[in-house]
Amino acid sequence: MDIWPLYLFHDGAQTLNIAISLLARAEIDSRDDGRIRIRSIDTGREIEVADWRDLALEGDLSLLRWLLHFFKAGGLTLTTKAESPAGAGIAGSSALNIAVCGAMSRWTGANYDAETLLRIAMNVEAQAIGVPTGVQDYRPALYGGISAVELAVDGITRVALDVDPRELERRIVLAYTGVPRNSGTNNWEMTKRHIDGNREVFDCFERIRDTAIAMRQALAREDWDEVGRQIAAEWENRKQLAPGVTTPVIEDLIAKARGAGAISAKVCGAGGGGCVFFYAKPSDTEAVRRTVAGMGARLLDYHIEIEGLQVGSDLGDRIHHCLRAAPLV
Repeated sequence: MDIWPLYLFHDGAQTLNIAISLLARAEIDSRDDGRIRIRSIDTGREIEVADWRDLALEGDLSLLRWLLHFFKAGGLTLTTKAESPAGAGIAGSSALNIAVCGAMSRWTGANYDAETLLRIAMNVEAQAIGVPTGVQDYRPALYGGISAVELAVDGITRVALDVDPRELERRIVLAYTGVPRNSGTNNWEMTKRHIDGNREVFDCFERIRDTAIAMRQALAREDWDEVGRQIAAEWENRKQLAPGVTTPVIEDLIAKARGAGAISAKVCGAGGGGCVFFYAKPSDTEAVRRTVAGMGARLLDYHIEIEGLQVGSDLGDRIHHCLRAAPLV
């Protein structure tokens, strides 16, 4: 829904998301030889070149290559660490992207405003993955909290939602299936089918739009049962958008979780793998956790993070930057 121009065809389009405490960090250290070094702690990969013009834009760590190429970086070591599993579908790459953009904006003295930073992050990621990107994932990373992202002809507007984060946390179990997803592939397939005039896909997007509106209203009045029903409705429509959104493994995992008390569940992101979140009454979440873990999924401990982007400096030239992000609906 949040990929341009899809939302322009659905009046009132919006998404809902939360920021969670799976951190993405970017640290910059100066160096005297003018060279560029990129170190990814979580992937164990490293690149070093003499100049930003020497950064090949394909291969390992392509997003970081593209970002440093954009900022015309030089004389630095960029060290990154992401707590989100690779391919989890919870906007880990978007959080890392915002972390690096925020740090590089300060480092270079550009000091971009928030909207410019968002635009750079979104456009550079599109360059890196080769397909259009959505607009919602970068906002939880930048701002934190629980929010609606309204998608309109005259612009994108983030609206903070007055929801008790602890009450929402008590009802959501987040787990990684162990199978990375390719959001670019699924999102592009959905986009192409929509632009090609597939009426079934168009109608699914209409229903997903309606679900987001109803979900926002349910959250506002703390109608937790209705929240669960809307999550289930969104998942049924999302599965119809493109082949591969769901898999037998995901369906089995959801079925078993329902047997343990889950009211509803859905994949995070484009689907095909990555993370699934399960919604249940607080009294049933522990049973859901045990069932999901027993099936081999990796439980992800988290809390809803109210703060977003943090950029700080110490030891003179060192900039440390961390933030967190994940979409809900």
